[in-house]
Amino acid sequence: MKKLCTACGTQFPEHYNEELCAICNEERQYIPVTGQTWTTHDRLLTTHTTNIVKLNDHLYEITITPGFAIGQRAFLVISKSGNILWDCVPLLDQHVIDFINEKGGLQAIAISHPHYYSNMNDWAEEFKCSLYIHKNDEQYISEKGNRIKLWEGDEMPLWDDIKIVNIGGHFAGSSILLHKSMSEKGTLLSGDTMYLSPNLKHFAIMYSYPNRIPLPVAEIKRIKKRLEDLEFDAVYGFYSYQNLTKNVKQILNNSIEKYLS
Repeated sequence: MKKLCTACGTQFPEHYNEELCAICNEERQYIPVTGQTWTTHDRLLTTHTTNIVKLNDHLYEITITPGFAIGQRAFLVISKSGNILWDCVPLLDQHVIDFINEKGGLQAIAISHPHYYSNMNDWAEEFKCSLYIHKNDEQYISEKGNRIKLWEGDEMPLWDDIKIVNIGGHFAGSSILLHKSMSEKGTLLSGDTMYLSPNLKHFAIMYSYPNRIPLPVAEIKRIKKRLEDLEFDAVYGFYSYQNLTKNVKQILNNSIEKYLS
């Protein structure tokens, strides 16, 4: 039986026989002080449900309630040439299946980095769509489903002014989704490639957020250049409060300068 890590929500295949979650047992995440515990998707279905919130005409957030594991959100991006699921949550219930199908299904799933792999293969099979992951993070894929498509390089265009852009930093394959026409200058779905503070006035860019491990200054400078080359005026991060639609570039630039000063 497949099992879900209760700390990070990653699902592992039946043949996985390690005592500890391979994602949590790595310096960017952590094994809880209470120890490793597991559940299954079937058990999760009996205690949790998905919650869907409209953010704008082209964007919906999907979360699990009550909160589970890391507590991230996924995004349903509505697009004329095919809808996209950005990142993943480890619960696939009938509520979210029906909602997505009512909106036209999925053309693709794209994942920002390994902490949000969740039960991504189940989602891809349910909606019969491609699953895009940057090749730099291939080693963290515990179950290589048939729908996974590894992409390489700095960016991969999708359709309708949407592309995946590799930024790196948190993981070598850490990526963002850039939708050029969702807002005036473009909307960026960041995962936690960039972490927006609760006061919405600072972005952190770190190797490990929970363990407070910074990135080298040279890496911050490289990421700064990558982000300067992108046009956007809105950012949606991986927690529900992380919606920023004003003064985005100024806040980002000020934040990075604090690292470099």
